[in-house]
Amino acid sequence: MVEVSEKAAAELKSLLVEQEKEDHSLRIFIAGMSCCGVQYGMSLENEISEEEDLVVEVKGLKIVMSKDDAEGLAGANIDYVDGPSGKGFVIDNQSGGGCNSSSCGGGCC
Repeated sequence: MVEVSEKAAAELKSLLVEQEKEDHSLRIFIAGMSCCGVQYGMSLENEISEEEDLVVEVKGLKIVMSKDDAEGLAGANIDYVDGPSGKGFVIDNQSGGGCNSSSCGGGCC
């Protein structure tokens, strides 16, 4: 199951309204491997394949992922960070190995 922090849920809902994309879902995916391990990605989109995608609702948000990526995203947590290095959404997955983050920042390598 994918988790979404309260802060991330609020920011995502705000972003959907701001961009007039209330009918869109948040797609999360495994983007590949890097020096730090698994890398994750996300996008807003409104096309869902019933044959290829898995859809879950979390905190009033529709989260979509490929059925092929579902096992690798199990236990993932989507958060929103706002700090000295910038702000944005991150996907942490404690079961994914590597540095457990969607970016190589933070000295994981």
